[in-house]
Amino acid sequence: MNTAAKKRRFRLNYEQRNALRGYSFILPWLIGFLVFYVGCLIQLGQFSLLEIKIDAGTGTRQDIFVKFQNFVDAFTSHASFKQVLTSSVMDMLIDLPMIIFFSLFVALLLNRKFKGRALVRAIFFLPIILSSSAVGDAINRATAMMTTGVASSTAEIAETGTVSVSYYIQLFGDLALPPTVLEYVVGAVNRIASIIKGSGVQIILFIAALQSIPGSLYEVAKIEGATGYETLWKVTIPMVMPHIITNTIYTVVDRFTTSDIVALAADTYQKYNYGLSAVFSLTSTVITCLILALIVYLLNKRAFYYN
Repeated sequence: MNTAAKKRRFRLNYEQRNALRGYSFILPWLIGFLVFYVGCLIQLGQFSLLEIKIDAGTGTRQDIFVKFQNFVDAFTSHASFKQVLTSSVMDMLIDLPMIIFFSLFVALLLNRKFKGRALVRAIFFLPIILSSSAVGDAINRATAMMTTGVASSTAEIAETGTVSVSYYIQLFGDLALPPTVLEYVVGAVNRIASIIKGSGVQIILFIAALQSIPGSLYEVAKIEGATGYETLWKVTIPMVMPHIITNTIYTVVDRFTTSDIVALAADTYQKYNYGLSAVFSLTSTVITCLILALIVYLLNKRAFYYN
């Protein structure tokens, strides 16, 4: 085989070159993941099979191999593990669509051209980035007002000044909304503070995605007579779908790291019950990975990657 034929054989096509650039971009993260995180996962699995005792006098560690007894204790005899795990997963699944929708909605608003756009963006992102406690208290107070006292009608305001949110629940119930939808909306209102706090990074990513959409696509849609609603679903949503997947992954991981199950594992660790704490962490990690794999698989089937 001559030299020219060998060069043609090992020449990369366009897609392979793009893939190589992508792997080169994530190479520092991949090295760090393999060096630091994988080792921690392996050690976590080892701890989950052990009963670790620390001698108070000498400080030496004694490892007793108990097989899967820690898992049995976690799921059968522990007082709150199953309840906390279930509530953490449910909170994650409830917050996820609301955070994605809210982030995309705000990104669409902030991406529009208007006077003072840079100032509005700075004002909007500053509390989220700084995580100010004063801002957090204000959001919590606003949430409390929305759930315990909201103006509903002129007559009721005149009598009491505030009304319960149950008035609106009854109002939407009279509109024959499905109970599941009604409960989800009410739950979203109660979680508004958490949704706003958890949407900062996602909004930034969505704005970057919107600004990367070629303007020619919107011009073609306008020439074809597409309405704003049709343009949103036929142009904007398909073009930002890869970023929806990215934001979904980030949101699930972020919700997981701040969930009650992580706090329970940390509290158990501080009580020197290392084996049981490892089981809590390992179980929640596996469940989160399974949820991520399922969601990404479903979204990736509808994703469009524009080159």
